[in-house]
Parts: sequence; structure tokens; C-alpha cells
Amino acid sequence: MPPATGGGLAESELRPRRGRCGPQAARAAGRDVAAEAVARSPKRPAWGSRRFEAAGWWALLALVTLLSFATRFHRLDEPPHICWREVQRTEESSPKGFSSFCLFFSPQMLIGLAGYLSGYDGTFLFQKPGDKYEHHSYMGMRGFCAFLGSWLVPFAYLTVLDLSKSLSAALLTAALLTFDTGCLTLSQYILLDPILMFFIMAAMLSMVKYNSCADRPFSAPWWFWLSLTGVSLAGALGVKFVGLFIILQVGLNTIADLWYLFGDLSLSLVTVGKHLTARVLCLIVLPLALYTATFAVHFMVLSKSGPGDGFFSSAFQARLSGNNLHNASIPEHLAYGSVITVKNLRMAIGYLHSHRHLYPEGIGARQQQVTTYLHKDYNNLWIIKKHNTNSDPLDPSFPVEFVRHGDIIRLEHKETSRNLHSHYHEAPMTRKHYQVTGYGINGTGDSNDFWRIEVVNRKFGNRIKVLRSRIRFIHLVTGCVLGSSGKVLPKWGWEQLEVTCTPYLKETLNSIWNVEDHINPKLPNISLDVLQPSFPEILLESHMVMIRGNSGLKPKDNEFTSKPWHWPINYQGLRFSGVNDTDFRVYLLGNPVVWWLNLLSIALYLLSGSIIAVAMQRGARLPAEVAGLSQVLLRGGGQVLLGWTLHYFPFFLMGRVLYFHHYFPAMLFSSMLTGILWDTLLRLCAWGLASWPLARGIHVAGILSLLLGTAYSFYLFHPLAYGMVGPLAQDPQSPMAGLRWLDSWDF
Repeated sequence: MPPATGGGLAESELRPRRGRCGPQAARAAGRDVAAEAVARSPKRPAWGSRRFEAAGWWALLALVTLLSFATRFHRLDEPPHICWREVQRTEESSPKGFSSFCLFFSPQMLIGLAGYLSGYDGTFLFQKPGDKYEHHSYMGMRGFCAFLGSWLVPFAYLTVLDLSKSLSAALLTAALLTFDTGCLTLSQYILLDPILMFFIMAAMLSMVKYNSCADRPFSAPWWFWLSLTGVSLAGALGVKFVGLFIILQVGLNTIADLWYLFGDLSLSLVTVGKHLTARVLCLIVLPLALYTATFAVHFMVLSKSGPGDGFFSSAFQARLSGNNLHNASIPEHLAYGSVITVKNLRMAIGYLHSHRHLYPEGIGARQQQVTTYLHKDYNNLWIIKKHNTNSDPLDPSFPVEFVRHGDIIRLEHKETSRNLHSHYHEAPMTRKHYQVTGYGINGTGDSNDFWRIEVVNRKFGNRIKVLRSRIRFIHLVTGCVLGSSGKVLPKWGWEQLEVTCTPYLKETLNSIWNVEDHINPKLPNISLDVLQPSFPEILLESHMVMIRGNSGLKPKDNEFTSKPWHWPINYQGLRFSGVNDTDFRVYLLGNPVVWWLNLLSIALYLLSGSIIAVAMQRGARLPAEVAGLSQVLLRGGGQVLLGWTLHYFPFFLMGRVLYFHHYFPAMLFSSMLTGILWDTLLRLCAWGLASWPLARGIHVAGILSLLLGTAYSFYLFHPLAYGMVGPLAQDPQSPMAGLRWLDSWDF
């Protein structure tokens, strides 16, 4: 049964639980005082019969949901070309390559499935923003994201309704999100953000719902909402690692809840143990199982070679059909005389490479260039030899001698017969690193060609396995470590990546390699199936690659990066489509009225919440109505403020490139805080002016003013989301000229 539309609770819900003591008693009493005050508040009139109340409750929820869907699906087909990151998300989700491996996981699979079911055949080449879709079906994928984005409003509405027991607070929250141009824009395109925010809000709503069932533990609704919380947490983390923030919020709520239960002396330790077990099962085991299952499905379905191959290790690539390592047979252990390729373990660094071109004058010693190269090439081939002999190890008269951890070796470039070499000359681009070159004639060089090969975390004497061993090359004379800086060389280096010898011996992925291709006619071949990693290993590697991929992101042309302090003040938006006055322009920018009201609300909440908390801590005797509203403000508002904090401040600690859209999960929480805060403050004002004849109208007038102001601001700024054509806002003739309130807005 839905709650009373006036916000009150049923009489049975107002009755305190028996046997409470200590913190649990205070907690229950706080809820009861709040509920009683809400129920008694003269500002929340009764609607009459329970049936009429329920009908009104469902009608308002239906209206909120319908308005959300209408705004998100309006003009969804425009513009009919690629916008911003649709080129990335749609290419990765292409049903044509639905079995090809990609870097990202379940979200792209869902988008790809939506495209497949809606008739998209995967033949469109996603090259750059602005390319027209023409006859290709894209509406299914946009519609899927818009569908999930449309649920953010009713989810927020229900969350605030449960936290505040106030329809007006819930309606205000729904209006803020419905009429925000930023949320609307993000929901209309093929992006991960609406999927992420859907699961975040679903987890938040489920958590609040199972908290409200605390007086009916282990009942069917309690189990349902607890389990749904776990499912939503798995979904949020499966979309982006930002889902960790909502996991942290649910975790903190669970710890507090268990702590209060532990202080309830009416509960036996067996009962407390049951509560703990239930939360472990639903909030830890269930999400982990679902999260792992999505990766298992991903690895089974996307089993072919694809654009994501180069991000992963050689052993990982060996399991992908169509990759040159798939079903290959090569010798397992490295031996002298073997022809090999050496691959750097850092993502997108590539293979150790050399060619006949020399370093130019003034760039260290004028010797043969050594670089890393991302593609298969004959110039990636090296012969591994002993450091102190030029005899041919492949001579049938010589026995096979395996390379072992700690051996001193030479690497001879197969195509040019020059040795891998280093010396004290400075590297071409990285200061304090040494230059790496190809040196010598027909394998004859000097002592600067000698390297000690080491296997990470192994003992001296161990054999070196192809694909699986993680190795380092230590230069014998200088003591430096062979690595790649990842810096792109100028045109004289063919824009390949710099290889250096670093004197810093710390183990980093830049200086760790593995042997990939391995040719030695004297050794028996084994199938690489034997060397393929296990599921836990590929699961771990995929996560490491995703983490490195996020940290290594670089902005594309015409993309505006931003800083976290820009976001709450709506300082700068993002161009989704179009640049000049002849283009169809879409500009991601929050509704300034909504965003600045949210920012003001955070400040007001911190001030008013602090005053109320201090007064209550000092034992101030508050009237029942004020005490109840204060509990709503502190508990309900505190919960969403915690969500805003957890989804915003961690970005200040991140070293990766950041964009404006990263703030939107936090914006959802700030909008819910605004709804709770202003509803409570207006009720407190009405209570304080109860002797005034028009006091009853203060709350209604205030809420209506906020609703109408938000709707009117949407009317003014809606072209940002639905599209603009014509003069830019800098032009006085532009219809948007008067709306460019900040110079940093570029629409």
C-alpha cells in the first residue's frame, strides 16, 4: 500500500518497537517523532478515504513518470548523426562485431543488443562525430539509453518521498530533474551515463526502501528490497568504476544499521547474526556473483579478435579466435638461438622494434633507432644469444640450452644484425634516461650490448616461459632497466614510441616485457591452449587494463576538459554536436536555475543542519512539529548529502582527464537534497508564522514558485538539449544571446 499522500504514516507505523534501548531506542524514537510530527502537521491536509489517497498517490507517480519519458523521448532522432562519444560507445557495441572482443563490458553488450533487436546491422563505420547515420538504424540504441534515463526522475521522486514522507518535496525533486537540460541531454544519446545513473538511483531507492522495512525484518518486502539493492550495486559497478561510490554509501549505511542492531539488547546475538548473514549474502555475495557472471558471459560471447586485442597481454590474446596466437603451437621455454618478439606489458606500448634508420645528429649517438611499435612487423624480430660467444646455437651439433632467470644475454636484431645496446648518452625525449640503440656489425659489438634477463618474482635458475613470464632487461654496464616512456617520437622516429634505459630500478609496467612469438626448430612445440590464463587471471587482467585505460585517457580534438570545482557552479558545458552557426548544435549544460539552486541548497543545509544539530545536542526542547521536521532534515537530508559528497569529492583526487558529465551522479543527490531542504524550511516558516492569517499559504506558495520557476527556466534553456540552429549566443541577433549568463558558456 502506498504511503498517505499527505506524508503521514499509518497508526501502526507510528508505534515504537518494544524492547529498544540505547542507540537503537534513540533511532526508533527519532523516526517516530518525525513521523508523528509529519502526520500532525496542519500543512499536510488529509485527502479523505484511503482509496482516494492511494489513487492520488499513483496518479502523481504516473504523471511524474509520463513527463519524464515525454521530455527524454521528444526529438530523440535529432540530430541524425554521431554526437560526441556516440562514435566510441556505438562502435564498441556494434552487433556486427558482437563476438569481437572490446575493452569495455556489459554496458556495451546491452547497447549492442538493443541495436540488434531494433534492426541495426552493424555496417555503419563509426569514424568521427558529425557523420550522418543515413539509412542505418540508431534509434533503438538511443531509445534504450533514453528509457533508462527516464527512470531517474521517478526513482528520485520515490526516494525523497520515502525519506521525507512529503509529496511536495518529492514533486520538487522530480521537477528539478525533469527540467534539467543537462540530465535530459545525457539521457538522449548512446552513452554509458544514463545506464550508470539508472543503477545508482535504483540502488539508492532500494536501500531507502529496505531501511523503511526495518520494523519487519526478514519479511518478503525486506528481502526483496535488500536483494534489489545488491543487484543494483552489481549493475552500477559493471557500467563504470564510479559505481564504487554508491557501493561505499550502501556499505556505510549497512555498518551503521548493524551497529544499531548490535546495541538493541532485546535482540539475541543469533538474531543479530542472521541480520549480518542476510546483508553479507545480499550486499556482498549476490553483487559479486552477478558482476563476475557478466564478465563470464562477456568472455564467452565476445570470443573473437577485435579492436581491443592490443590492450591485453599475449596470453590473453591467445584465447581470441582470429588472433595470430589463437590455436598456435610454439616452444614453451625460451632457449638460446630462438627468434622472438618482445612485448611491453603496459597498455598500448607495443613490441620492441628497430629499423635501419639512425638517430639524427644531436640526438645522442648516431646509431640505429630502437623504438616500440604497436603492429606486427618483421622488424620486431630478435635473436637471443649468449653474451660471450658468436657461435650459432641452432647448430645441430650443439645441445639445446635454455635461457634462465639471471642469465647474461645479447639481443640481436634479426633484420639488421645489430645488437640491442645502451650507453650513458641521454635518451632523445626523456631526461635522465639513457639512449637505447642498435649497435655492432653482424652481431659483433661491445660490452654495452650485454643485458641480464630477470623474471619478476622468480628465483635464479628458473626457465623463462613464453607468454607467461614477466621479464626485465637490466643493462650490465650502466645498471639501467630497458623500458618505454610511451612518448611519441618526432617524424624522424616515424612517430613510434621512445625506448629508453631508465636508471630507476622500480618495477613498473613500462619496464616489464614478455616473449610473444617464439621460433626455434630444435624445440618441440606445444599448443598455446596449455598456456592460456584461467578465468580468475583474465578477470584480473581485464580490470587492470580498464583501470590503466581510464587513467591514460586523452582529450580528443575540440573536447573541453574541466576541473571538479567547475561542476557545481555550471561553469562550462560540453559541445555534443556542432560548432558554427550553420550546424545543428547541442550543448551539454545544466539548467542554471536548477544548478545554482542546488548549490545554494547545499550551503543552506550545512548552515541550518548545523544549527539544528547543535540545538538538539544541547538538549533544546523543540515542539513536536519542529522536532519531527528537524529529524527529516537531518536524517533524510544527511543521507543524500552523503551521496553527493561520495560522488563528487573523490574526483579531486583523480589524475585522469575529467569532463563535465562526471558530475551528474552527484547532481542527482544535490537535487534530492534541494527538494527535502526547501520543503522542510517552508514548513518551518509556516509553523513559525502560525499566528499569521496567511501562514498556511506560505508552504504552498513557496513550492509552487519553485516549480513554476524551474519549468520556466526549462522553457528558456531547452534549445541547449533539443538543438539550436542559427547565430551563436555571442551574436546579438541570436535568440540565445540574452541567456549567455557566463562568458565561459560556448553555445
